[in-house]
Amino acid sequence: MAYIGNYPAETQTVDLKWQPIKTASFIAVAGEGYRINTTSGAVTVTLPASANAGDTIEFSDYSRTWGTNSITINQNSLNFQGYTSPNPEYNTSGQSVRLVYSGATQGWIPTVDDDVTLETPPPYSVDFLVVAGGGGGGYAAGGGGGAGGYRNSYSTETSGGGGSSETELNFNIGTVYTITVGAGGAGDTNSGGTGTNGTNSSISGTGITTITSSGGGGGGSSDRVAGALGGSGGGGAFWGTSAGGSGTANQGFDGGNGSSATNFNDGGGGGGGSGGIGQNGTNGSGNSVGGIGLASSITASSITRAIGGNGGKNLASGNAVGSNASSNTGSGGEGGDYSTFAGGSGGSGVVILRIPTADYTGTTSGTPTVSTDGTDTILIYNASGSYTA
Repeated sequence: MAYIGNYPAETQTVDLKWQPIKTASFIAVAGEGYRINTTSGAVTVTLPASANAGDTIEFSDYSRTWGTNSITINQNSLNFQGYTSPNPEYNTSGQSVRLVYSGATQGWIPTVDDDVTLETPPPYSVDFLVVAGGGGGGYAAGGGGGAGGYRNSYSTETSGGGGSSETELNFNIGTVYTITVGAGGAGDTNSGGTGTNGTNSSISGTGITTITSSGGGGGGSSDRVAGALGGSGGGGAFWGTSAGGSGTANQGFDGGNGSSATNFNDGGGGGGGSGGIGQNGTNGSGNSVGGIGLASSITASSITRAIGGNGGKNLASGNAVGSNASSNTGSGGEGGDYSTFAGGSGGSGVVILRIPTADYTGTTSGTPTVSTDGTDTILIYNASGSYTA
């Protein structure tokens, strides 16, 4: 049973004052009915700029030509079935439409609407930065962990691995978008393996192509172990010029090679970074340096993320466990030193959305950090969650 206000439609009488036939665009008035002739062309009807609950307006296809020349309802800033846009269009010949104003939340509601027209609101554009977890460093003069894959659509900023800025996403109203933030990989504690790869980060949901950044590759462990491939590749281990792992196209760079061990002060290669390759194993007492990261201002402040982990040192020149990377940076862990020291853990990833504040719904899970910059709202997900458009 249909209702108007608090009363069943069939028991409530609405007296409308019918106006002369309309053949051109006009402004409608509550309490009036309009026969609209579109034989000569389409007509736009502008609804009142203000309305009270129960206000009623009716439109009728006088000449049965709406299928050829439609009428468009200009909402005039008030909601129509809960939305401020797009303007509804009626294009069925012989159609009649009665609108009743229900209040500010849903606005005008059709109580007579022959084809039950529901105008779908348009999607809106959202910028993103998706950084995966960084790889763990290798054991005992091991390679540095590779940075997590880095994908960016904001402004003209680049993605990792020399990739260009990506196309922003279009979010559809009412759709739930799942945000996955990848963990950093653990550093290796035994020779013969690699640090653990970082975990992927992603944005997924109906109507978009999933954005996935690949976890960073683990650093190779002593001896003669190559770095693992990943978003950015892990560095190769000390001894035998072990190769650095490969990065993923448009996400990160390769890790550096381990040293050839012609000098016992040499060490593992640096992990690849989002902005550059890892340094090859050093021919001396210093750690090889991981690849550089990339800076983004998507949060309004320029922050560098996804740096490759430094390679570990060998023998007397080094005697420390590899340093862990900072959380939510997607950076790689440092390779461990000497013959008994473990690699450091990679940093967890982060997912950032930049949404026009006019479109922001405020419906989230996972407790993202929320801030504003100019006309945009910024969501920083340091852990997995969701956003409902």
